[in-house]
Amino acid sequence: MTRAPIAVALDAPDLETAARWAALVTPHVSTVKVGLELYLRYGPDVIASVRGASGVRVFLDLKLHDIPNTVAAATRAVARLKPAILTVHAAGGPAMVKAAVEAAPGIQVAAVTVLTSLSDADLAKIGLQGPPEDAVRRLAALAVGAGAQALVCSPQEVTAVRAEVGPGVTLITPGVRPVGSAVQDQARVATPERALADGADLLVIGRPITGATDPGAAAAALAAALRRTLPES
Repeated sequence: MTRAPIAVALDAPDLETAARWAALVTPHVSTVKVGLELYLRYGPDVIASVRGASGVRVFLDLKLHDIPNTVAAATRAVARLKPAILTVHAAGGPAMVKAAVEAAPGIQVAAVTVLTSLSDADLAKIGLQGPPEDAVRRLAALAVGAGAQALVCSPQEVTAVRAEVGPGVTLITPGVRPVGSAVQDQARVATPERALADGADLLVIGRPITGATDPGAAAAALAAALRRTLPES
């Protein structure tokens, strides 16, 4: 059975919970995501703990953003953990993105365009011109031009980004909420089915799965729903 193209965000309060969630969802999803809080609290050990014996793909979501030399050094430091995906901020500029890509051969560097928590008003306050879609497209083109193999954008911009960068770039979409789930701190969201239909390759889903009474059952239900909309590969 093909695992669903979902990265479960393991935003857990402790390492034991993160490892338990990972074990429960791994039979159903392709990827688990380790974010900044968990990595800073437990360090590199968290990767081995959530990977477990299954060898599930690990998405290390550190959103590196600094001068190119510092980002290259940080990327080399985490590359030894062999994450499948590592995030950097596209807003760091093309030299920074290129430095990360060159420092991590064999790892998919994903450039974060505009955080899904930001609204039009937020973008205006921080000085990014135009509505989110325009800002995302500009940053996507910049990052891909610098060698990024993947992009992170909200599901609302997937169609525009795919048109901008073509079929060869992996599009990762946070801000995915199943029907009936609370939006919470996300400003630009869509359902899993809509995000995939629009061209997303990997859906980041956290609380709708990990906040469920049985995260494994929640992941299985979402995976089954997606399988009904996608042909088996």
